[in-house]
This record gives sequence, C-alpha cells and structure tokens, in this order.
Amino acid sequence: MEMIRHNHVNVRGLKLHVAETGTGPAVVFLHGFPEIWYSWRHQMIAVANAGFRAIAPDFRGYGLSEVPAEPEKATFRDLVDDTLAILDSFELQKVFLVGKDFGARVVHHFALLHQDRVAALVTVGVPFMTTGPESSLDFLPKGFYMLRWREPGRAEQDFGRFDIKTVVKNIYILFSGSDLQVAREDQEIMDLVDPSTPLPPWFSEEDLTNYANLYEKSGFQTALQVPYRTWLEGDGVENPRISVPALLIMGEKDYALKFASLGEYISSGKVKEYVPELEITFLPEGTHFVQEQFPDKVNQLLLTFLNKHK
Repeated sequence: MEMIRHNHVNVRGLKLHVAETGTGPAVVFLHGFPEIWYSWRHQMIAVANAGFRAIAPDFRGYGLSEVPAEPEKATFRDLVDDTLAILDSFELQKVFLVGKDFGARVVHHFALLHQDRVAALVTVGVPFMTTGPESSLDFLPKGFYMLRWREPGRAEQDFGRFDIKTVVKNIYILFSGSDLQVAREDQEIMDLVDPSTPLPPWFSEEDLTNYANLYEKSGFQTALQVPYRTWLEGDGVENPRISVPALLIMGEKDYALKFASLGEYISSGKVKEYVPELEITFLPEGTHFVQEQFPDKVNQLLLTFLNKHK
C-alpha cells in the first residue's frame, strides 16, 4: 500500500481526500457503503502496474473527506458534481469510471450528464436502474436494512450501541452472505449478527482496523443520507441512455439477486435498453463484496476491459 499517495483536493467548498497511484490513462474508482477508497486497494495497484493512473476519492462526508456543514442535505447529485470537480482539478478530460454498490449509481448518473468525459465504465454489484420520485421501494420486504436505514435517526440509534469497529464488522458479515437482511419488528439490523461470527476469510483484522479508523474520522451521518435517504432521487434525464462501452460484474451469490425482478432484469438483457454496449459477467461464489473477495478475478476482468477500450 506504500505505493498509494494521499492528497486532499478543494472541491466545491470541501476538502475531499483522494488516493492515487500510477501513471497513464485515468481510472476513477467510486466506492459504496460501508466501503471507502480502501475497498479498491487491490484494483488500484493492479491497474497502476498495468500502465494506468488509479484515482479513488472518499465521497464527501466519508473517511478522510470533509463532512459537509449540513450532511442531511447531501444528494447523489452532489457526488456527481464532486466527481466532475475532481476531474477538472486534475485536468482530466476523459476517464474510465469504476463504481461499486451505490458508487455504481454515481457512475451511471455521471455518464448520463457528462458522457463526453467518460471513455468507458465498469460497475460492480449494481446494474443501471432508473430512479425518480415515481419510483417505489414497495418491492422490498418490511424490515429490510435499506428501509430501516432510510428512517432518520433509526440507524444512528442502532449503530450507537456499538463501537465503530463493531458496526463495520457487522455490516461486512451481513452483506457478505447471500441472504436478504430483514429484521423482525422487535429487532434492529445490528441484532441480526451473532457476535461470535468471524470475519469473512478474505477480510483481515488489519482491513477491519483500516476501515474503522476511516469511519472514526467521518462517522456515518453522511453515509446514511447518501445513499439510503436519497435513494429515490431522480437523475433529471429524460429517456436515459448510456452510449459508452460498459461492463457489469456481479457475484452469483450477491444477495441483491434474491430480488427476482433484478436478476431477470439483468439476465434477460433488459438492462441493455439503457446501456446498449454493456457486457455482463457473473462470478461463481461471488458475493456483494466480490472485488475484495476475488480481487485477482475482478482485476483480470477489469484490465481486459480497460485495455480493450483505452
């Protein structure tokens, strides 16, 4: 990890942390939750060694980036505009974008608004999906973590019963499985984890400590606002269509595929109505954290795609 440099960039009134390594065509990595720039550590080193410049910011209010004055007002559009400002500050006219989890949504939103700045895009765990006020989360089971965490104050109270390291550990344990995380009415999401459950074998105590240290700095307030409390925010684009080369990497055991509509949406090719140049790859045994679980496999897919389109 010593080859990764760390800087802060003044972006729209905030100092945002950016990790960087390598030289060559730029690949910008956008994280999900509970992830952070560190979740891309394996991919950053791989693309740098292959002749690319890896750039991984912490979103506003995450990790080493500054928390906005009013985190409860943060939006997905803020993250898109921050990404554009980072590219401008580095004088990057066109980049490869890579996004995981809700970071994939930022990638798609960015590509809809600024397609001329995107050479190609890769998303992990989340396909392109339309959003907006007309959308609904009614298909989610009552007690599902996304619904619980949308409620202002509820996750804060749930998380507040534990230290930050335990919260991150619990979330990694919960989301590295293939089951939907649904709490009973008398439970909170943190109650779903047996305290004796070990970390996934691909996630070390050192990794956990690194994550915990980053969230000690930022806390979870902005992270709960975006994505969970802004999930139905629209992208402001009529007839959305992304006309750049794209790759979707999914773990076959990602819990998201338990939603039949999502699995069918991907496997039927309907997603290509919005992203016509999309390639789709499923990794057997892969879960929601597939880029950390199987870094070598993801790196190979990523580098093959990048080299094809550089």
